[in-house]
Amino acid sequence: MNNVPPVQSGQQPFKKVLIANRGEIALRVLRALQQLDIASVAIYHHSDRHSPVVQQADEAIEIVGDSPAAAHLDGQQIIKICQRLGVEAVHPCYGFLSENAEFARTLEQAGITFIGPEADIIELMGDKITSRDFVARHGFPVPPSVNLEPDHPDFLRNIVDMGFPVVVKASAGGGGKGMSIVHSQDELQDALRIAASEAEKYFGDRRVYVEKYFTSARHIEVQVLGDGHRVVHLGERECSIQRRFQKVIEEAPSPALTSAKRQEICDTAKGIAQSAGYNSAGTVEFLYTSEGSYFFLEMNTRIQVEHPVTEMTFNVDLVAEQIHIAAGRPLSLNQETLSSSGHSIECRICAEDAFNDFMPATGKVLFLKEPCGQAVRFDSGLYLNQAITSAFDPMLAKLIVHAPTRQQAIEAMRQALQELVILGVKHNIDYLDTVLRHQQFIEGHFDTGFIKQYDHELTPLQPDKQQQQAILATALLSERSNRLLAEATPDLHAAIGHWRN
Repeated sequence: MNNVPPVQSGQQPFKKVLIANRGEIALRVLRALQQLDIASVAIYHHSDRHSPVVQQADEAIEIVGDSPAAAHLDGQQIIKICQRLGVEAVHPCYGFLSENAEFARTLEQAGITFIGPEADIIELMGDKITSRDFVARHGFPVPPSVNLEPDHPDFLRNIVDMGFPVVVKASAGGGGKGMSIVHSQDELQDALRIAASEAEKYFGDRRVYVEKYFTSARHIEVQVLGDGHRVVHLGERECSIQRRFQKVIEEAPSPALTSAKRQEICDTAKGIAQSAGYNSAGTVEFLYTSEGSYFFLEMNTRIQVEHPVTEMTFNVDLVAEQIHIAAGRPLSLNQETLSSSGHSIECRICAEDAFNDFMPATGKVLFLKEPCGQAVRFDSGLYLNQAITSAFDPMLAKLIVHAPTRQQAIEAMRQALQELVILGVKHNIDYLDTVLRHQQFIEGHFDTGFIKQYDHELTPLQPDKQQQQAILATALLSERSNRLLAEATPDLHAAIGHWRN
């Protein structure tokens, strides 16, 4: 991992911190801890025992569970490790326990700091229904919605009055789970049943609500930092390139916003966080319509997958800031002195089969060549011979670039994607390049429906066997050691001299 902004020097905020996660984000947090001279503890499931974070952390402890994910979700087991090793604070990263108010509260009761907002704030903003009500009460815009129970006499009438299409969402949801778009009244009952079932399965909470669906809207989110008294924003991120409600490419700043609209949205995000007394790194997400209106969607009370594009444009280490705030220190940043420069793009590298409806792929990492460059950042926990299984999210790594202009950032990303080689598991690198080459993307003319709308143009053709062999040979020869070995290998007939059978 390179090109992460430098952290501020100063008094050590904690002596020892446990990283309650895995993969690229665990390494990202480890890097911040090392910069701050804080001792680190990594936890890992047996299947991850060879991962880089396990090798590089000061201490590493194996966790157990019915499955790898279950082990990482076992808060009590993690707290016992903290107590045994004298850990002062836990960084949850994203996913797993990062937005679990009960985990944060239990840590606090055990005298261990949760590196994130207070449990009450997680509870308030983590629930989609209560957070929308909170935001609306403070005078900020929320999209039209129906929050009534499905058997309420006004439920259907209110939805019909709101107008189709609508989107059914899980109140405790995220990542597209428990969400579906409904175009007519006939589809509604099935969509509600499926959404409630998924919500129960993934979040243990069957509550769903129905929101107006805007067909040509963009997904804009604003990064905030708060210390419980003061909040600053660090601009917005454009996250409209999504597939099945999952972000694929993110960038900062958004090509859709004017300076005036940017200021308006960022001030709104700041106001929402300020109203909640927010005290950590967080993200306020908005729906931005083609008419220029915007509505609050949700607030994520954790570090985001896409935080590097903000770090690249603002030159701020968000994880380090988050750690300082958790230690009770006041914000070191002032809105007046914060400024961004240039343009940054992030691509999510996922193990998935673009030729088979993007089904998650499995395999083993047989060859890895990372891109490099002054403004290229590769956040990854990958290593050779790593087994890629279906036990975790299919995201393998994140590739981030920064350049003076958006056009230059697109070109830099395409170059970096071409340099990145991962063999042994199917991935979406070619697909990402196809998106970046699409004229509508280049011109910034897209919304959250982009991938579905241009699906027939974006899905690459299956390479034939000869092309696959050429790609494999090129990848292997891109390594200097392999190239030198090939050049040093004598011709077969020359090697055996004049003898012929």
